[in-house]
Amino acid sequence: MNHDLKQRLEQGPMGAFQCLAIGICIVLNMIDGFDVLVMAFTAASVSAEWQLNGAQIGLLLSAGLFGMAGGSLFIAPWADRFGRRPLILGCLLLSGVGMLLSAISHSPLQLALLRGLTGLGIGGILASSNVIAAEYASRRWRGLAVSLQSTGYALGATLGGLLAVWLLSHWGWRSVFVFGGIVTLLVIPLVLLWLPESLDFLLARRPADALLRVNRLARRLGHPPLARLPAAALREEGAGSGFGQLFAGPMRRTTLLIWLLFFLVMFGFYFVMSWTPKLLVAAGLSAQQGITGGVLLSVGGIFGAALIGGLSSRWPLTRVLSLFMLLTAGLLVLFVGSASSIAAALGLGLLIGLFANGCVAGLYALSPAVYDASVRATGVGWGIGIGRIGAIVSPTVAGVLLDAGWQPLHLYGVFAVVFVLAAACLLLLRPAPQRQAALA
Repeated sequence: MNHDLKQRLEQGPMGAFQCLAIGICIVLNMIDGFDVLVMAFTAASVSAEWQLNGAQIGLLLSAGLFGMAGGSLFIAPWADRFGRRPLILGCLLLSGVGMLLSAISHSPLQLALLRGLTGLGIGGILASSNVIAAEYASRRWRGLAVSLQSTGYALGATLGGLLAVWLLSHWGWRSVFVFGGIVTLLVIPLVLLWLPESLDFLLARRPADALLRVNRLARRLGHPPLARLPAAALREEGAGSGFGQLFAGPMRRTTLLIWLLFFLVMFGFYFVMSWTPKLLVAAGLSAQQGITGGVLLSVGGIFGAALIGGLSSRWPLTRVLSLFMLLTAGLLVLFVGSASSIAAALGLGLLIGLFANGCVAGLYALSPAVYDASVRATGVGWGIGIGRIGAIVSPTVAGVLLDAGWQPLHLYGVFAVVFVLAAACLLLLRPAPQRQAALA
């Protein structure tokens, strides 16, 4: 029956075709992880070649994050108009070319502009791949699918970091950007061959060949073809379209809370990831122990994203996510008194990485579930973009507090409050009744 296809996708078992689509989304997120770290790993070599000061290095490190915020805010919404797949392909081309051109840049300003250009593509990819992973997972496994997709970030950061160290020692910093550009462009045929267009997009937007494309997907999903498209869902009067739909009626409250959640969680998360190695050293640990603490945060992140996804297949995602936020806050408070013991500091670092990364993964899984298909990429893109702004602001706020005389480890107590506030905001989130089932 015509209306059964979407219902079967929601309630049926996960097939190979769906798992492949989610697997490609994981690969796309690995590119994001590598791209975020590429400047951090090459900063010392770039600085040595061009004799850069601290402000110039800071500009290079921030340019990619600014680009990613811009991509999530202004490029990702086009996926709701033209489709998730075409936007991902265009953004892969943009970010791949940006990486390759970065390798031949002749000045810090050129490199910063190209980092911003690359970031625009990455921001668009991240929001769209997040939406596709959510749309092709069954309801029961959606939280796990999107959380696993977000582990691609940690995997890309870890593997990319190891490769970057090897490339730096053999061919210099430019080779790291060449490698990143080539890998990004090589993903394009992978997407062309195996990443499907969103079924939700085809049913909501109904392009000219929608029935043909829906039946092609139905065949790959093992379902009989449709004789005609199911009746379109009626949009409420005054619901608006595109960006305006995010603020229509009861959606306004949901959108503002999603933005606040992304800002708070990314604000706290990027403080932990950016400052922990340095603050551990400032608290008395050796430089090597500080780096080890930073690595353990990333390792914990790989497991944290999978854990929150697995738990959300058994319990409501909002409940699991609020628990992760409160546990992160509690661990940050414990971390304040852990510097006297190396083992305690590193053990807590691993757990903080696990739960803090789980919070980010949980938000990535939550945001597609609260928006209708016609505006889903716009809603998710703006949520991630607002989160990126929090990520940009966070390290600066920590630096200002340190300059004002705060003790390094005491900052963890301040940022613990941020995660408690996020948990409180989550309690206020009440999606529209038709979206409530997606969060159960």
